[in-house]
Amino acid sequence: MMGDEGFGLYIHWPFCLSKCPYCDFNSHVAEHVDQGAWRDALLRELAYFAGCTPGRILTSIFFGGGTPSLMDPDTAAALIAAARASWRTVNDLEITLEANPGTVDAERFERIHAAGINRLSMGVQALNDADLKFLGRRHGVAEARTAWRAAAKIFPRTSFDLIYARPKQTLAMWEEELREALDEVQRHGITHLSLYQLTMEDGTPMAAEHARGKFVLPVEDDAAVMYERTQALCDAAGFPAYEVSNHAAEGAACRHNLTYWRGGDYVGVGPGAHGRLTLDGATRATRATRQIKAPAIWLKRVDRDGHGTQEDELLTAEARAEELVMVGLRVSDGLDKDRFARLAGRPLESLIDPTGLAMLTRENLLQDTPSRLVATPRGRLALNAVIKALLA
Repeated sequence: MMGDEGFGLYIHWPFCLSKCPYCDFNSHVAEHVDQGAWRDALLRELAYFAGCTPGRILTSIFFGGGTPSLMDPDTAAALIAAARASWRTVNDLEITLEANPGTVDAERFERIHAAGINRLSMGVQALNDADLKFLGRRHGVAEARTAWRAAAKIFPRTSFDLIYARPKQTLAMWEEELREALDEVQRHGITHLSLYQLTMEDGTPMAAEHARGKFVLPVEDDAAVMYERTQALCDAAGFPAYEVSNHAAEGAACRHNLTYWRGGDYVGVGPGAHGRLTLDGATRATRATRQIKAPAIWLKRVDRDGHGTQEDELLTAEARAEELVMVGLRVSDGLDKDRFARLAGRPLESLIDPTGLAMLTRENLLQDTPSRLVATPRGRLALNAVIKALLA
């Protein structure tokens, strides 16, 4: 039985014009991309996974990267058409594409929309030119402002990202920046904001510089205050958090990401893409898939085998249940106990530690109701520690 978790398709375009120093995504700088070869390979791998998942109802498509706005819009159109031909789809299929707010991307907005994209997500990251330079972004604030205003006129739904808790950034500085962002989204009909704290990801150039003492991040207590102030300002503006780092006007949450957080299945196509696929049968076991990360090797493997799968792991019942808890507590409405039981094949109470649960509810980090287990705003701020105590 299909629930409200949905079924998504993620398509990864691995190429960028430049690599941001904080980014640990599977992205690569390439002087030339054979658009035709990549279109054919992505279509072949999509067809392979469609053959593995017959009868599903597709609820969302997400083009991520990399910078998928650098993809030929005709490629996006071909992939959307193939997806619609491969699965039944809901009438209001959400189709998101990530873009940079630079001139090159903005000039393509009309063609991207004509290809079938109805939701655009832009990586703005800062409203301060000096910090944009620190973050390795190629655009300036004025260019970003022009781009998101143009996008809001073209796409039915538009979102942009900001990163805060940056070096030397004070609470007052972040408040001013966030107020400007909220004023812009309200004025121009933008319906979604993703607001992330800057984190040092292992293996990135920025993490290496931080380890050498090249810059200092705000201390944990200051970052926590920034987070709490973010929630207050967004709530007051009509953009409450529906997930730890994501805020939306009413009805504008990203449906594709909700599929992840609700434990739904999704196909991952393209280099390094991840997927979750539930097999038919009495056990309804879930497979975790990951495609080869290196673009050139992935391309050769797809040409040979029709897909570039590197990992196809059958999750244990315990691993699947723990994963559902970890993703489910990220959203503001919490973990639906009936949905958990249906997807995990066991009641939530069989997994969690009652002593840990009692402590977490007593400390107002969790709320336990007959139908849901919900992390409070304080709990979402310390979610890793909450989950550790809950699953002990």
